[in-house]
Amino acid sequence: MTSAIPCVLVIDDEAQIRKFLDIGLRAEGYEVLLAANGEEGLALAATRSPDLVILDLGLPDREGHEVLADLRQWSQLPVLVLSVRDTEKEKVRALDAGANDYVTKPFGIQELMARLRALLRNRPGEVEALPRYDDDRLHVDLAQREVTLDGQVLSLTRKEYAVLAMLLRHSGRVVTQQQLLRELWGPTHVEDTHYLRIVIGKLRQKLGDDPTTPRWLKTEPGVGYRFLA
Repeated sequence: MTSAIPCVLVIDDEAQIRKFLDIGLRAEGYEVLLAANGEEGLALAATRSPDLVILDLGLPDREGHEVLADLRQWSQLPVLVLSVRDTEKEKVRALDAGANDYVTKPFGIQELMARLRALLRNRPGEVEALPRYDDDRLHVDLAQREVTLDGQVLSLTRKEYAVLAMLLRHSGRVVTQQQLLRELWGPTHVEDTHYLRIVIGKLRQKLGDDPTTPRWLKTEPGVGYRFLA
């Protein structure tokens, strides 16, 4: 169940902003988690299950858009982007990628709190459990972003991992090529099925999964793919 005290994860490389938000959020009764870069933020999101994320775009290790894309591979928790970038293009890009709201710096703390309250009012009563899979050969833990085969860690590219994660989240059901392409490559690539075929082929190669007698990844000809639970 979600905590009675909402937990907010702040991912921002500016120490002054983190301190300001920490003080302001705690004064409003929130629990606060702080991260100075993208990787630290993703780790906290996976292990501490916050109720909402405040995300800066200009992070030192990774673009905030990349962090958002990674987060959306396994979580739908509300994300409020807080950035100095104030162009319409940046706002549209973030919102299209899955951000729930966008506030530009400098910002008013009362407006920010109002936006947080609005996002939290729509949160579900229970936190969705992240899918895990383990059949004694293949182990996939989306919370830890870990994939092992016969006890050995598999080195997957970001796209290979994203495809596997999406299929696992819909385990047993067909996910269409268009769904995969739209979510993982973007709406302008829904016809680029060759991208998906290449990634699926490499993923099968790393899993040792024969497409003629699949153990995990089954092709539904002309439609899409299914993860065999």
